[in-house]
Order: sequence, then C-alpha cells, then structure tokens
Amino acid sequence: MGKYAKYWYTLIGVLIVTFSLLGYYGVEVYRTAPPIPGKVLVEGSGDALYTKDGILDGQTAWQSVGGMQLGSIFGHGAYQAPDWTADWLHRELLAWLEISAQKNYGKPFDQLDEDAQATLKARLKKEYRTNTYDKVTDTATLSKVRAQAIAEVTQYYDKLFSDDPSLQKSREHFAMKENTLPSAERRAQMAGFFFWTSWVASTERPADHGGSGATYTNNWPHEPLVGNQPTGENIIWSIASVVVMMAGVGFLIWGWAFLRKEDEKDPVVPAHDPLTRVPLTPSQRSLGKYLFLVVALFTAQVLLGGFTAHYTVEGQQFYGIDISRWFPYSLVRTWHLQAALFWIATGFLAAGLFLAPVINGGKDPKYQKLGVDILFWALVVVCVGSFIGNYLAIAQILPPNLNFWLGHQGYEYVDLGRLWQIGKFAGIAFWLVLMARAIFPALLAPNGQDKNLLALLTSSVVCIGLFYGTGLFYGERTHISVMEYWRWWVVHLWVEGFFEVFATTALAFIFSTLGLVSYRMATAASLASASLFMLGGVPGTFHHLYFSGTTTPVMAVGASFSALEVVPLVVLGHEAWEHWRLQHKAEWMKRLKWPLMCFVAVAFWNMLGAGVFGFMINPPVSLYYIQGLNTTPVHAHAALFGVYGFLALGFTLMVLRYVRPELQFNERLMKTGFWWLNAGLVLMISTSLLPIGLFQFHASVTEGLWYARSEAFMQQPFLVTLRWVRTFGDVVFITGALCVTWQVVSGVLFGARPSAAPGTGTLAGAAR
Repeated sequence: MGKYAKYWYTLIGVLIVTFSLLGYYGVEVYRTAPPIPGKVLVEGSGDALYTKDGILDGQTAWQSVGGMQLGSIFGHGAYQAPDWTADWLHRELLAWLEISAQKNYGKPFDQLDEDAQATLKARLKKEYRTNTYDKVTDTATLSKVRAQAIAEVTQYYDKLFSDDPSLQKSREHFAMKENTLPSAERRAQMAGFFFWTSWVASTERPADHGGSGATYTNNWPHEPLVGNQPTGENIIWSIASVVVMMAGVGFLIWGWAFLRKEDEKDPVVPAHDPLTRVPLTPSQRSLGKYLFLVVALFTAQVLLGGFTAHYTVEGQQFYGIDISRWFPYSLVRTWHLQAALFWIATGFLAAGLFLAPVINGGKDPKYQKLGVDILFWALVVVCVGSFIGNYLAIAQILPPNLNFWLGHQGYEYVDLGRLWQIGKFAGIAFWLVLMARAIFPALLAPNGQDKNLLALLTSSVVCIGLFYGTGLFYGERTHISVMEYWRWWVVHLWVEGFFEVFATTALAFIFSTLGLVSYRMATAASLASASLFMLGGVPGTFHHLYFSGTTTPVMAVGASFSALEVVPLVVLGHEAWEHWRLQHKAEWMKRLKWPLMCFVAVAFWNMLGAGVFGFMINPPVSLYYIQGLNTTPVHAHAALFGVYGFLALGFTLMVLRYVRPELQFNERLMKTGFWWLNAGLVLMISTSLLPIGLFQFHASVTEGLWYARSEAFMQQPFLVTLRWVRTFGDVVFITGALCVTWQVVSGVLFGARPSAAPGTGTLAGAAR
C-alpha cells in the first residue's frame, strides 16, 4: 500500500461497513417478506379462493407475457399499461363499494347520500386494512362481499388478456397484443397473483412482523379509498436523506479545499503517443469484431427504442401497420433494454481486453487471441439465443415449464431466460480469466514498481466478473420481494457500482500510461473515487426496495446512503474540464478528441441524469408518488445511456483509434454523431418524458397512482400529443447514433491496417 495506505484503508473500511449493511438488511428482507398464504379462504364457506401454489403459478404466467415489460408490479416495470397492483386494488375497491351499496341500500353507490357513502367507505377501509392472515394455519380469510368483488375484477382481467372484443380499445391503449395470454386457466392464475400483490399493498403488516400501522408495502400505492398515504417514517427519512446529502456535499467541499495537497505539476507529455509506437498483439488486432458488435447492437437498440416509443401512441400498430401480433410492445421493449445491456457490456469488455496486453508488457499470454475469439462468439450466441427465447416466450410458443429457462424471466433488465443468463455469466467469468492471465503476472512481478492502481483495476475486474452471478440467487417461483433484492444487486450494484469503479480506474490507467497525468495522482484519485462510489452505492441499493414488501429500516438505510450517491457527482464539472483539456496537451492527443468528448459527456450526464434526475426520485416521499411514472425513464435514459452508454462509446472509439493506428476520425461525421446524440437525449427528456411524468405526478398526488397510470388519464389528447412530440427527439438521436455507428464500421472495415514493422518502444515501458 505504501503512500496510499490511508486510501486503501478507507476503501476497505467502506466496503466492510456497506456490505455488512447490505447483507444484514438483506436477511431482514427474507425474514419480513409478505406472506403468501397457503390458502385464501372465503368467510363462512371454507372454500379456497386461492392457494400459494396457484399464486406462484400466476406469477410464472405473468412472467411469460413479459412480466415487467407489460405494465408493472409494485411500480417496477413498463409505463404504458397500468401498474397491475394499483389497478387491481382500485377496481376491487370500487366493486366492493358497488356490491355493498346494492346489498345494504338497494342503490348504486354513486346514488347514495354522503352519510351512506361515508359509512361504506369506513367499512371498506377497516375490512381491507385488517390483516386476517393466520400464521398457525397459514390461511387468510376474506368476506363474501370481497370474494364477489374479486370475481368481478377477475372477469375483467380475463377479458383484457384474451381477445375479447369489448376490451380491444383498452388493449390498444395499453400496447397489448390481442390474446396476450391464450390459456384461460393461466389467466385465472395470473389474476390470483395480481390479487395477492394488491392484498399486500392494502393489508397492514402485524407488529410482530415489523409493522407500525402501515401495509406490507409501506402504504404504497397512494390510494385514498383504503387510507394509503405516506407514513410518518417516510416523511422523516425523506427529510433525513436531504440533510445527509447536503452534509455530504459540504464535507466533500471542505475536504477538497483543506485536505488535498497542492496539485503537482503535470508530467512532461511524450512527443509521440506511446501506444502507437509498438506493434499490436494478435488479441488486440482481433478486437475489431467486438467494436462492430457494439455498434450493431447499439443501432438495433436505438431503432427498437423508437419503435417502442411509437407503440405508446399506436398501441398495436406502427404507422397504421398492425405488427403487434408478431412484435408486440412487451417484446420490443425487452429487446431494447437487453440490447443496451449487451452493447454497453461488450464495450467495457473490449476495453479490458485491449488493456490486458498493455499491462502484460506488450505481449499476449499463450492462446489469448483464441480466448478472445471464443468469447466473442459466445457473446453472439447468448445474445441471439436470448432474443429468440424472448420472442418464443411472449408469443406463447414455449411450453410453460421452459419459459423461465429459455424464454423470458419477466424481470426488467434481467429478462433473458435463465439458461442465457448463465451463459452470460460464464462469458463474463471467462473474460475475467482472460484478464487475470495478463494482469496477475504483472501484479505479482517483483520489479519494485508502484502497482496500487493496477491492484485497484484488478479488483474491479474481479468484481465485474463475479457479481453478475448474484442474479442467479433467485428462481422462477422465488418470492417477488426476495427476487427484487437480488435483481437490484445486478441492476444497481453491478452496473452502477463496479462498472463505475472499473471505468474510473481504466481511464486513469490509460491516461497515466499515455503520460498525460501522473501515476500518483491517477492512483489517489481512483482510490478516493472508489470509496465515494461504494459508500453511497452499496447500501443505496435499498432505495429501489422502499415499497417492495420491505420494512422501515430498509427504507431508512436506502434513503440515507443513496443520498450520498449524489455527493461525488458535484465535482464532475472539474472532471469534465480535466478530460476536455487533455486533448490540448499534445498534438497527437487531437486524434483522441472524440473519445475524450464522450468522457466529457459522461461527466455531464452523471451530474444531470444520475445526480439531479436520480435524486428527484430518490427520497421516499418523492418515490411514493412517482414510482412507476414517466419520471423514472427520465432518470433511466439520462443515466443509463448518458453515463454508461457514452462510456462504452468512448471506450469503443479509443480502442478503434489504436487497433487502426492510421485511422483519422471523420470530423464532420463525429461532430454530427456526438452532438445529435446529446441533443436527441435532451429533446426526448425535455419535450416528452419529463412533462408527462410531471402531469402524472400531479394526478398521483391528487387522485392516486391508479389514476396516473389509467387509460382515462394517459389517453387525454394533450398527453398523446406529448408522446407524439417525442418523435422529434428520437429522430435526432437516431441520426446521431447512425453517424457514430458508420464511423466505427467504416473504421473497422476500411481503416488502415496496423503495420507489421516492429516498434521502437515497449508497452510495458509505456505503462510505466
């Protein structure tokens, strides 16, 4: 550790504390997950309305139609169709009131006087919030009136997910294909699962199970009829999160001002780019196909995004052509998200494989090229196989028992079938092996060199290789609250945590290798950044679980620590400036202008997308009202593409620059590509997603979440117009994407090939 000991001890201490919290409260998630009753009985009859196995069968039926890609559960998922939890609950409450009004007064509910209505609403609230689950008998008991209400709602959902002509217009508005779930038996099972999620959202958690007068979902969703409103704890921890964030920013600024030493002088920049003065290794030459795969998937993902967005205005058609029977919304949205994860991950893997020989003294370990080629084709097989599996699942072609394994898991961002997920994990683990074969010899070599930055890079590589495997810790019939805990280990911790550390460290290693920054400064900055990222990022995983069946302590930890995720983002303006000025340090750096511009964009979107838009939905009271609204894709688009997308593109362009040494970037093409990507992202957020989300926010606060996601609200003409307006931003964005894609494709296919002549230096020397 040497002179970096304080940085290492800080990072290790942060990891010990934060993972202890994540693990301890992870046990809490298991212990306090809402019960799935063995039987749901009807009062007085003893008949089982639902069973635990039937509810879990309904969960698998829901997964088979796309799960979170068609509407949402507990607010997690797609945004065009309703949130099934909130929608079912509201429909059941209205049905109960109507049945009770006819039974007690012989009139429809809306014809009763205020006193009679108030009486029934009071009975409704008491009945629904009272927990009738008996742990000893593993049963929950419902009144006969509620059973009648459930039967009515079940009939509605049976019609909606079939091809019943009476609800064809609703299916079109919800971007559902006709006969979404052909089996009547499975539709009934799925209705049981929807009922259970609404039962969880309206039934108070008992005191011996972590309860404090709130439902299992901490009173989410907002539903005035049943008394669901933000809890006192929700308000307290929302305020606390703002205070913690402000304190974190304050301490960071004080630390920046008083603790950092005077900036050392910049190193003398080499007269020539060190990495162009040596011959490329065979494994590096073979990376062109990785770059081609990156932009191929990038282009497909962008086009699918435009396709998906258009379905929000023509739910079953694409400019009048009915293609939803083959490529429905749930499928193209699945492909859109999966393609994004594949191409971004491939960009990161390519960057790592390019660096491996640099670290290894300018040479490949034995059979490295073969390994690189095998990994590429494995990625292609997993990508294509998972896409085909998604199609077969949503088309209801796969047998139900194979859907989870070969088709569609139903969970956003980890939609690919379990077999393909295992294949992806195996591929990432194989990448780890390829990296380790090059890194460990250099790390363990007794040559007296400073290896702290290399050690941090190695640690991030190991974490990327292993932590994707946490997505295998749940199964097809795992309780959804437990599944959400592990899913966010992948979506939040693996992507937003360890990829962030790898990107920071890899860039620091590259810039120090090029002689642009000192090794000491690169190492210290990387270690400090890693500590900041992990401090908020690891326990901050819980901010996704406020309303997924968890208790107040989980909310407290998630709110407090995730607020700290904003802290390092306040200095990203300085980071952007540092990246910007690197291009002026030497004449040869001008050829790295566009990779550097991508890294500047990363800093900007990290501040805006992850910082501003992320904190907008982060405090519990904020998320209580806007979870599942279009405010979430504002953050998702700005953070996922703005940060990780531009990072992957920056890595891709940088690798292209070196595997095709004589290539000159087309200035006009790159200028159009870069600025139109940024402008398109700004337009789609500012002219469509954010305004729609804000209108929904108001509807959610005043009426309830059910209304903010309802057909009546979302099909208002001005909201339809806003969704049409998004087309302009999409076209601008697609144009930028095609320009960048053509630059990479033309560079890979037609760029000057590297000379076979030996170089005058060594990569090992450059790395030193």
